[in-house]
Amino acid sequence: MAVGAPRASVERAHAGDQLLHGFLSRTSRIVNDYESRRADAASVGEDVRTFYERHPYPPPVDSLEKYRQLGHDPQKRRADYHLFWPARPYREDQSILVAGCGTSQAAKHALRWPAARVTGIDFSATSVRCTEELKRKYDLKNLQVCQLPLERVSDLKMSFDQIICTGVLHHLANPDAGLSALRGVLKPDGGAMLLMVYAPYGRTGVYMLQEFCRRLDIPANEEGIQDLIATLKALPPRHPLENLLRDAPDLRDEAALADALLHPQDRAYSVPQLFDFIEKAGLTFGRWLKQAPYTAHCGVLARIPQASRLEQLPLAEQYAAVELFRGTMVRHSVIAYRDDCPDATQRISFAGDAWLDYVPLRMPDTMCVRDRLPPGAAAVLINPTHAYRDLILPMDSTEKGLFDAIDGNRSIGGIVERALPSSPAKPQLDMARTFFETLWRYDQVVFDASR
Repeated sequence: MAVGAPRASVERAHAGDQLLHGFLSRTSRIVNDYESRRADAASVGEDVRTFYERHPYPPPVDSLEKYRQLGHDPQKRRADYHLFWPARPYREDQSILVAGCGTSQAAKHALRWPAARVTGIDFSATSVRCTEELKRKYDLKNLQVCQLPLERVSDLKMSFDQIICTGVLHHLANPDAGLSALRGVLKPDGGAMLLMVYAPYGRTGVYMLQEFCRRLDIPANEEGIQDLIATLKALPPRHPLENLLRDAPDLRDEAALADALLHPQDRAYSVPQLFDFIEKAGLTFGRWLKQAPYTAHCGVLARIPQASRLEQLPLAEQYAAVELFRGTMVRHSVIAYRDDCPDATQRISFAGDAWLDYVPLRMPDTMCVRDRLPPGAAAVLINPTHAYRDLILPMDSTEKGLFDAIDGNRSIGGIVERALPSSPAKPQLDMARTFFETLWRYDQVVFDASR
């Protein structure tokens, strides 16, 4: 600045210097933070990889015979297919990616879908080696296995009709980057993704014991795990982990215990956080894998004094409220699609008349109970995969007649004509609409809406 410059000019120069200094300082902090996060992410990723090399989970298996016997039912495959794609004609030659395939998950999918092209990726050499052994043992020519971090899935130079990613994203250093990478290899014309992530409220006891282990620096080795098993037996009554240990006795298994309590990276998503997570990645919610536990119309939630208030909320708000009410969900399993996916591939609707052409398919786990029935019931339907005992569905004799007429071929309209031939048209259709929508909400049926 020249000698004798006006005072205002000097002040402006000083202000400019301060602004520039501040800008450079903020830029430096951003760069340093970014580099720090990159280093932290790399460190966390290596810690997780090392953990799974030492403690593969699920534990390796030598035989898939029991799974092959259960999974080779074509009706089960058809129901599973239309769970993801109600409006698509059934086919078995889809391309499937199992992201974070562990020791056997990709092999199970290849065994169950022999006409599909299955790719399994995992960053653990142990998991890949175990999967390769199963591939050779069962001659799974439709299975390809690669040791590859999920975040680098684009290196495959492939796209997929279906992506299975369960129990993986919540262990990544950057779950957002991982999910975005998966979205990038999901086919835009109706590709479907099954995601499972941890839920926070039902895992409160798990996170308390994780913090306990961190404070005591309990090592993830055989001695540390054995001591931890003994410690869990001394938990005080009504500890938040007690119910989970009772309902999931395999949690006392060494591999499961290490995965739950000694894992180096673990986070959970509430329903609102999960919806934000999906949306941020460019995906859209399709449905819950099991929707009855989240539905305001099912079980005890349909009978509480606030039921009408609950049903008036937007669906995402309903799901968030139900999660809080139930309080013990330990995971969320959701089917999602790309946000540019055609809407018709994923929506079931009972508005209009299209539902009359839906072909109902019974869910493989459905049980029809005829003993010790509530008053007025001819039978009760139970889906044993539900964790909540209030999710039972009583049927009267007319509804049971409709249910018994489900054969996987007839449409709802055809079932109504067969089971209720003499009933008045309007009342029988209204009753059938309500009943089949209820079956669907309770996870007792899926629909082939491809017609």
